[in-house]
Amino acid sequence: MTETETRTRHDGTQQIRGAVAETSTVEDVFDDTYKEQAGPKPPRMLVWRNIILMSSLHVAALYGLVLLPSVSVATLAWTLVCYFISGLGVTAGAHRLWSHRCYKASFPLRVFLALANSMAFQNDIFEWARDHRVHHKYSETDADPHNATRGFFFSHVGWLMVRKHPDVIEKGKKLDMSDLKADKVVMFQKRHYKLSVVIFCFGLPMFVPWYFWGESLSVAYFVPGLLRYAVMLNATWLVNSAAHMWGNRPYDKTINPRENLIVILSAIGEGFHNYHHTFPFDYATSEFGIKLNFTTAFIDTMCFLGLAKDLKKVSQEVIAARMNRTGEGSDKSG
Repeated sequence: MTETETRTRHDGTQQIRGAVAETSTVEDVFDDTYKEQAGPKPPRMLVWRNIILMSSLHVAALYGLVLLPSVSVATLAWTLVCYFISGLGVTAGAHRLWSHRCYKASFPLRVFLALANSMAFQNDIFEWARDHRVHHKYSETDADPHNATRGFFFSHVGWLMVRKHPDVIEKGKKLDMSDLKADKVVMFQKRHYKLSVVIFCFGLPMFVPWYFWGESLSVAYFVPGLLRYAVMLNATWLVNSAAHMWGNRPYDKTINPRENLIVILSAIGEGFHNYHHTFPFDYATSEFGIKLNFTTAFIDTMCFLGLAKDLKKVSQEVIAARMNRTGEGSDKSG
């Protein structure tokens, strides 16, 4: 491997030159030494609580769709605000900051992202980051929590409806999570996660339109509450399913993750997935900066305001060299 060079530009971005592996945390670099166990797979054990809860949520979300014609413009706008805030809790927070350590965030920004993550209700930051690091380290194997080779439904939502494969549990326990254990914001959210979800995922989205402009409680609960929550869940799940199946692979044709325009738009910038799995440490998850990438625009804004710093970015030289070496010859995303 070549020596890595890091240059910090005036805008706070660290330009990474040289080999990729040295710039990533070892916990999110694919481990090609892992071998799946021979013989029959362990039986799938259904988690009926999750099946019932997920089914009920989507039925409630459908009712939210029925209510849309009666929703006020203010409530629709508030629903979008909640969608983007909860999305940032996953994309800018649990994913790029805490899973991959792509940039550094100040205490106020970490608090905001932790609260936004509770609004998203996709497991606490610690568990989300642990599962995501396992996903990168053992992608598309039995140790991958949402292994896309097991089909669209499994990688989308089915993995939450069954017990984890023993290898997922084993590999997750071996990861170094000391950075998250040392983060007081992460551990505070972990300790008070259930209460924070009640308040920020369901209470706040419902209370604001009801209290401030007289929206009915039923509309406030089912639209900015449950419908928004269900749509954001599925947008995130599409990163695990659709973005591992459909799209092009301009950076590495040897891996399944793809560049998928629908996922880029719905998951506020997370669908540049072939790039992300090739360069997991890049804070933008794309070579195109803020183009179609609301999350990157948000992080750039936080950096401008002095709330974020040390943004890691791959140099164009490294990107071009990788595309020439392992890309499929396509140069467009989506």
